[in-house]
Amino acid sequence: MNIRYFEASPIPTEENKSPDTIWWLGGGIDLTPYYPQKSQIIGFHKGLKSHCDRYGIDYETYKKQCDEYFFLKHRGEARGVGGIFFDHLKDEPKSRSFSFVLQLGYQFQPIYAPILDANRDIEYTERQREFQLLRRSRYVEFNLVWDRGTKFGLQSEGRIESILMSLPMVAKWKYDYKPEEGSEEETTIKFYLQAQDWVNMD
Repeated sequence: MNIRYFEASPIPTEENKSPDTIWWLGGGIDLTPYYPQKSQIIGFHKGLKSHCDRYGIDYETYKKQCDEYFFLKHRGEARGVGGIFFDHLKDEPKSRSFSFVLQLGYQFQPIYAPILDANRDIEYTERQREFQLLRRSRYVEFNLVWDRGTKFGLQSEGRIESILMSLPMVAKWKYDYKPEEGSEEETTIKFYLQAQDWVNMD
């Protein structure tokens, strides 16, 4: 999850000595499981849709923006199973837009905690650990190649340790990796890492 608020004051001119302040909101929330559980993903997306519905926000638009943004074009696959993503949200009244984003932040616990509780004690194999490291490499690729925030930080010569702090400590690349046919890993890549209509799925 990443949510943010921006505000800027234009430089006054002779014609306009008190220009209006410019503001906008942006952010979103998405899920990147290595071994997805369909019921958990459906619940995650339904929770996000319910939040959007409360504010009259079109969930499908924000979901589509998320699917498009978190997509590794060079791999032809998504980073994860999606969520919602928005940028330059500045609908009036400002208080309503601000409340939508603020309350989205508060939704993190009730939406994500059930997934955490259901999975944190599950034992895993060396094969699954290997796949986790391979999927982490895709996260690295997205951050360094496509993420707008990372690119902005690098181009503006910001503090490099802060810019790259979201990268995983350990990741692995394997040349021309192909999952075993019929395996969980193949299902993850061929089904879960493609855009799906989760809220209308059984």
